[in-house]
Amino acid sequence: MITIRRVDMLGTIHEAGVDLRCHFAFGSFQDAAYVHDGRLRVVNAMRIASGAQFRLGAEQNVDIVTWLAEGALSATSELFPSETIMAGGLHAISAASGCQSFGWRAGPVGASCLQFWFLADNEGGEPAQETRLDFPAAEDGSFRIIASGFPEDDPEGTEAVIDGAPVTLRSRSRLLRATLRAGEGALYRTAPSRTLYMIVAKGGASLGGELLAAGDAARIDGQKEAVVIATQDAVILLADTASR
Repeated sequence: MITIRRVDMLGTIHEAGVDLRCHFAFGSFQDAAYVHDGRLRVVNAMRIASGAQFRLGAEQNVDIVTWLAEGALSATSELFPSETIMAGGLHAISAASGCQSFGWRAGPVGASCLQFWFLADNEGGEPAQETRLDFPAAEDGSFRIIASGFPEDDPEGTEAVIDGAPVTLRSRSRLLRATLRAGEGALYRTAPSRTLYMIVAKGGASLGGELLAAGDAARIDGQKEAVVIATQDAVILLADTASR
């Protein structure tokens, strides 16, 4: 089954130079029909004005993954040094046993990003932070894994990290990205017990006969595979999580 979420159906939050489009209940936006999606707790599309900051209070047992579409972001917390990411880059922080504050401040031209929160499979542990400057696009236009809780997805060694090894999640989940030219397609094979959540970050695409514009999303349940075709040059992000 495929359930389409149009961008104009999403929740909105506006505060101090930060505009959020919320796919699930978050902060002042509450929707009992969309609390979370399997182990995917939050998906927020954010636009942050020049010099503005998006801040969070204490969180635990959740992995917060931020993919930057445009601009620059500096990520801060009380536990780790500040990290700066540019367009195409990824920042991940695992709150684990607890982190009291988080912040993402935009650079001089502002920033546009997508943020995903994955619920950890096991509670506790030491918090951790990882950053990737960018991930090379897959040569065949297929999905590239950029975050994963499956050990087999992470090649060992420093060289692999330089080449774009995925950041580590503490749940049996994946986050993937496909960069497609108009007319190209990408296939992702999964199991019917998994839940997929796909977002068109840029451009346009079709999925199961449905046209998706930039900002639109689709939940995919009970399928063995998902095929997306770019109707124009597109960037697609796909979260794969356990259904519960």
